[in-house]
Amino acid sequence: MTPGSTSPTAAQTTVPETDRPTGSTPARVAAVDCGTNSIRLLVADVDPATGTLVELDRRMEVVRLGQGVDRTGRLAPEALERTLDAARRYAQVITDLGATRTRFVATSATRDAQNRDDFVRGVLDALGVEPEVVSGQEEAELSFRGATSTVAQVRPGPYVVVDLGGGSTELVHGTATPDAAFSMDVGCVRMTERHLRSDPPTADEEAAARADVRAALDEAAGVVPLGRAATLVGLAGSVTTVTAHALALAAYDRDRIDGAVLPVEDVLAACDDLLHRTRADRAALGFMHPGRVDVIGAGALVWSEVVRRVRDDVAAAGGSLTEVVTSEHDILDGIAWSIA
Repeated sequence: MTPGSTSPTAAQTTVPETDRPTGSTPARVAAVDCGTNSIRLLVADVDPATGTLVELDRRMEVVRLGQGVDRTGRLAPEALERTLDAARRYAQVITDLGATRTRFVATSATRDAQNRDDFVRGVLDALGVEPEVVSGQEEAELSFRGATSTVAQVRPGPYVVVDLGGGSTELVHGTATPDAAFSMDVGCVRMTERHLRSDPPTADEEAAARADVRAALDEAAGVVPLGRAATLVGLAGSVTTVTAHALALAAYDRDRIDGAVLPVEDVLAACDDLLHRTRADRAALGFMHPGRVDVIGAGALVWSEVVRRVRDDVAAAGGSLTEVVTSEHDILDGIAWSIA
């Protein structure tokens, strides 16, 4: 199964009893997450009373909405049209499956765009719902809830959950609920457009990108207590692609990637290898989504810097972080729970 394809069987996740409201009824909901690089859909039956989420359809399209936003401050017309085309296809899926409530969340690229009103009107026409351009703080909290709905069943807290997107990377700390969050303006698309222009990147380009990420992490560490993490959880396409590479998968396998626990050194080695490959070499990897080929080097660079920083901060606090967890449950799951 390729990344972004629809799961052929329903998947079920649960949330802790303390987070479950009483007297609620199951709901069929549709969650849409529109980021800098991709637009994704989850249709699920959510039952807050029992704390279960049964996945009916999960899919992703790379639309590169954030194309050029870091440079121009505007959504490009062709990027906007690609995104709205995907939204119209999603509208049909939502109708076919009979979802009664839909929430459309837009993140980094739309937050930064001067012409985001054009995007809002287009989504309203396509889906009949107004997109919510959420803050980095809310994006982090939604990602945390989605990830910990499954990870908390098997790994101890406190957690540092990292959602590595195209335009921004969210870091959030917490156990049962988030207690600190920070959104960094670094992501796989932004770092590619800003720094990694050669194929493969030059040493100077790599150094400049790492300096950007480290400066952002210095700021984030003033808000999020990275050194208190018992479990580090990575989310989103760059992280899952690095995980597929570390697992030496011949093809993308969501079931093997979800919940994978990898040694820190294996993650760093996979990141380093992806960063320094040519785009043609990356494209030849069986698990690689075609829309991620040109930006995965930057995604791997960002993820490697985050993993190193959390590991080092945990060590400085007297602890030890030797493993990293990957989750396929992320902001989409968080959005679905927020609707129910």
